[in-house]
Parts: sequence; structure tokens; C-alpha cells
Amino acid sequence: MERKSISIDSKIISYYTAGDGKALVLLHGFGADSTIWEEQISYLSKDYQVIAPDLPGISNSELISDVSMEGLASMVKTIIEEEEIENIVLIGHSMGGYATLAFAEKYPELLQAFGLFHSTATADNEEKIAGRRKGIEFTRKHGAKAFLESTAPKMFGAATKQEQPQLYESFIKNLPEMSNESVINYYEAMMQRPDRTEVLKNTKVPVLFIYGEQDEIIDVHKTIGQASLPSTASVHILKKSGHLGMIEEPQESNKILEAFLSDLNIY
Repeated sequence: MERKSISIDSKIISYYTAGDGKALVLLHGFGADSTIWEEQISYLSKDYQVIAPDLPGISNSELISDVSMEGLASMVKTIIEEEEIENIVLIGHSMGGYATLAFAEKYPELLQAFGLFHSTATADNEEKIAGRRKGIEFTRKHGAKAFLESTAPKMFGAATKQEQPQLYESFIKNLPEMSNESVINYYEAMMQRPDRTEVLKNTKVPVLFIYGEQDEIIDVHKTIGQASLPSTASVHILKKSGHLGMIEEPQESNKILEAFLSDLNIY
């Protein structure tokens, strides 16, 4: 596994890359960084080129001026141009899923398939927007670190907290580095993102949906209906996962991703 970087707006964007073959790009969500994909990078890089960036303003990547979902999509395009890749499979976790949908809307010709991992195509509702505004005020008052510490417990399912307390505790101790500005800019970007269910309806490529049965952030029962929108979809529910199935149930997540990638040769 190698760490590389690109420059956007004279800012450094850092990413992991490993393996050769069909390109798979993994986008983490808010409150996490590229390290959440370590199990997937290790497992899938046997057969694929796996790329996992730290999103701008998070951990090893510097904050850029545009962290809208469209701006993040443009960042992905810059990375694949740097790597001289013709097309990719793009999997986005949570906020990374919002950016994945923006990429699918802007650059459909560059996608062989894409996936939403604990994510949704709908825009924030009024309740969600109100919660994000409270988060912004909390960050301004108490700082980014305190805010991330307050939100991290919601990322895990009850089963993980009970059966794998060391995993939960390790995540809490190693939260990604973010400035107040980064937290606020991302929350504002997520509030402003549009509904992209039409992207799911109109896409011509296969779409993977992975949900967590115990996810408190993206409720599987409220969002699983979106899986009926694409013409070709693969749907999976991780029974013991909250919002971080890739580390809560890594082996199952690996198998799901591997099967989806393998099946692309059939479609």
C-alpha cells in the first residue's frame, strides 16, 4: 500500500493506492478518514487497483475551497486522471456516497459501476438540517475535536459496542484530524446538496447498496426503497453493523464488494 498525493488549489490531497487491475475508488464519510478502508484495501488489492483518498481537510489532506459534493466529485476525477485510469468503480460511505452520486451525475462516462455504503440519495430534510445547524454551533463553541467525539458513538451498532468494545474504543481514540472550518464547511455542503434520486433512476450502470441493520444515521427501513430505482442493483444488509460496516463486519463487507466487482464481468 502506497500513499500518494495530488495538488488542488495548491493544496495537498493524500490518497492510498494498492494493487493492479480494474480500479476501485473508496470514499469515506464525515467523521472518518481513509483508514476505515484498510481491511478492504488489503483484501481487494489482490485483484484490483484500490484507491482511497482522505477527503480535503481531513487527516492527511488539506482543506480546499470547494468541498461541495460536486467539488469532491471533481477531486476524484483529478485523482483518476493522475493515475491514468479510464473508468472506475466508485463506492461512497455516508457523505462519500453523496459525493459518489454527484460524480455519477457529472461524469457518468467514467463509471463502470458505483455503490452507496450506509448512504442515501435524498437531500437533508428539515429535521436533519436543524441538527446540522446545531452541530455547527457546537463546533464554533467547543471545537471540532469535541464535536467529533460527541458524534462518534452514533457510528457504531449496539452489537459492536457490546461484542467488540476494543474496536469502538480504538476508533474513539483515533478520530480523524479536522479543523473547525472543515467541520463547518462539510456540514454546510451536506445541507446544500440536492436530492439525487433521479441519478439512481437514470443510471445505466449497476449500483451496490450496503446498509447497516443497526445504523442510527442512515435508517435502512427509510432508505432501502431507493434500491428499487436503478435498473440493476445489488442490495445487502449487515446485521451487526451500525454506520461503519466496513470495520464492524469487515469480512462480510469484503465478500460483498468482491462479489459485486466480480459480477461486473457478467452485466
